[in-house]
Amino acid sequence: MIQRVQSIHLFLAALAIFALFLFPLVHNVYVDNKPTTIMVTGTYQDVNGQQTHIDHFVALTAVTGVAAVIPLIIIFLYKNRKQQIAICYSAMLLIIGYSFWIAQASKAVVGEITLQTNNYGIGMLLCPLAIVFLLLAIKGIQRDEKLIKSADRLR
Repeated sequence: MIQRVQSIHLFLAALAIFALFLFPLVHNVYVDNKPTTIMVTGTYQDVNGQQTHIDHFVALTAVTGVAAVIPLIIIFLYKNRKQQIAICYSAMLLIIGYSFWIAQASKAVVGEITLQTNNYGIGMLLCPLAIVFLLLAIKGIQRDEKLIKSADRLR
């Protein structure tokens, strides 16, 4: 049953994680007196008016791709709802750990500079948004499981 509402929630969770490739985590932070932007792909600095890729986050980029593909895989496990729920919870734990890793990577680049609220980018909100979508998907899967059990009781 791919056309269920939880499939939409899982797709939106994957989309939120994929959006990390587009939106910055931290922007307009002055490191070494140069405006710096931190994304999951690496650190970008403004050098002579051009955004230059200073540092690459290869492992963080790879884990972002894996974390974004997991909700898409969960969609196609619709025949085994218990497995879907278990993998959703595992994906939530992965995203929580991934968010901690993002925070530590950003802190390592910024150093002792205190971040203001205007320095945080949209990327910082996307991981919690993905977790909310995963929770909504779990609720939808549980409702389907309850409906199937009640239909089996009637037989």
